[in-house]
Order: sequence, then structure tokens, then C-alpha cells
Amino acid sequence: MKNFKGTFTALLTPFKNGKIDYLSLDKMVTHQLQNGVDGFVINGTTAESPTLNDSEKQELFKHVRKLVGTSVPLIMGTGSNDTAKTIEDSKKAEALGADAILVVVPYYNKPPQRGLYAHFKAVAEAVKIPTVLYNVPGRTITSLAPETVNDLAKVSGVIGIKEASGRMDIAEQIIKSCGKDFVMLSGDDGTYVDFLKCGGHGVISVATHVIPKQMVQWKKWVQDGQVEKAQEDIKRFLPLIDLLFVEANPIPVKKAVQLMGLIDSAEMRLPLMELAPEHTEKLKMEMKKMGVLA
Repeated sequence: MKNFKGTFTALLTPFKNGKIDYLSLDKMVTHQLQNGVDGFVINGTTAESPTLNDSEKQELFKHVRKLVGTSVPLIMGTGSNDTAKTIEDSKKAEALGADAILVVVPYYNKPPQRGLYAHFKAVAEAVKIPTVLYNVPGRTITSLAPETVNDLAKVSGVIGIKEASGRMDIAEQIIKSCGKDFVMLSGDDGTYVDFLKCGGHGVISVATHVIPKQMVQWKKWVQDGQVEKAQEDIKRFLPLIDLLFVEANPIPVKKAVQLMGLIDSAEMRLPLMELAPEHTEKLKMEMKKMGVLA
């Protein structure tokens, strides 16, 4: 099994004239690898997964795999609010050669905790590759309780969680109850250093598109015992990180990566739209201030 305790980018999908722009994708992925990112999530929220069709998801995965080779871990987002559909997509991800699946808490239909447990257990048992839980209550309303995560950690195949609530008390509870082998990945860039300080192992990040070196460096500093240094440094970048979420992800980050010249277009698929002009100016100014843009 590959190592998932690292710095992962929740990869955005560049579009041009309605189609996936693979030339821009190659440029962007190469830039991140050159700056120390360990692996990628394909077909996550940042990829605009709700508007990618099945054929595009498969082609996207195959293309990135061909580009990065077999040594770079690729996690495929397969979650939905329908357990049968999630199992079907997870089996497809396994057949494609994904190293793990990322399965979001079912959204909209608001299942109880026992329903969440049954959902994730059924998905994990349907495939042989590892399952990473994904708790993001800001998008799903329903949240995985630490007790449910603890129960799921005992299910074969469930190896960790992307915890994106931004709440350190929840992260600490999960770390305490599930032990150090259970992979703890932050899904909230702004609280990443605090998450590492609590005992977290890495991140599935949006900000790594823009500041990959810094995200990698913060983890190294915390590992080396230089927690205060990491805490001081992330403070400098918080205004930029906040601007990457000034509208729904991935609207701002796509504009940021276009401004960096890594993708040709910041085109979105409806119902999402490109970043509003007033936010774009603020983002551009902050990127220049932090040395991301010349």
C-alpha cells in the first residue's frame, strides 16, 4: 500500500471551450510535483466532480496516471449520496488503478450516524483498495461524529479520513481514539498547521495549487519540532488562503492558477461561474504581495 501521510492536491480540472484542457493540466501537475507535492486527488470537489461525466472522469484519471507514473499516489473521489452509485463508482476507480478512494459524507439526504456507518462500511467492503473517509459538513450538512469514525476505523479497508470541519477538538478526538496508524489528512487549509500540531499526518489541499512549497514546508517544520516557526509562517499566508475561498471552491483557485500562467482559462461549468472582478483584483494584489505573482 502506498503512503498516504503526505501533501496531496485536490486537483482542479482546467476547461477550454467546454472541454478538458489537457495541456494546461500537464503544466499544472508538473509544477506541483516540482514543488514537492506527494500525490493527487482526482474527481474531488475542486475538480468540479458534479459536472464531469463518467467518460471525462476516466480519461482524466488515465491521463494523470500516464503523466505521473505509478510511484505517485492517486486517490479517486467516488462519493455520492447514493450508496449503490458510490459502490459502482468505487469499483470503476479500482479497475482504473486508483491507489485509494475518497468517499464524502452523503449530502442532502441527511442520514443518521448509523446510516453513515452502514454506507461507508458497504463501500469499503466492495473494493480491495483503501478507503479514505471525507468529512466536510460545510458542504454536506451532515457530519461524521468522532464515535462513528472510530467504529469505521475498525472496518477492513478504511485507512483514514480527510477531516475538513476545521475543528481541532474533533481532530484530536479522532486521533486519540483511532491511533497513530489511522491516516489523518486535513481538508481545511487555513487550520493546517494547528491540525499537524494535533498529530495530523498531511493534507488534501486546494492551496497547494498556488503555494505548494509552503504547504510542504509547514509539514517538515512541524515534523522537525519547529511548530512555532510553521505557525508564524502560515499567518502570513492566511489572507491569501482566505481569498482562495472568497467564493465557492474551486472558483477562486482556478482564477489564481490562471493568473500564475499555469492554465489558459479560468472557465467553469454552470452553475459555477468565474470569479467576480472585485474578488479577482483583491486576489491578484495578495498574490503579488506574497510573491506568488511578479
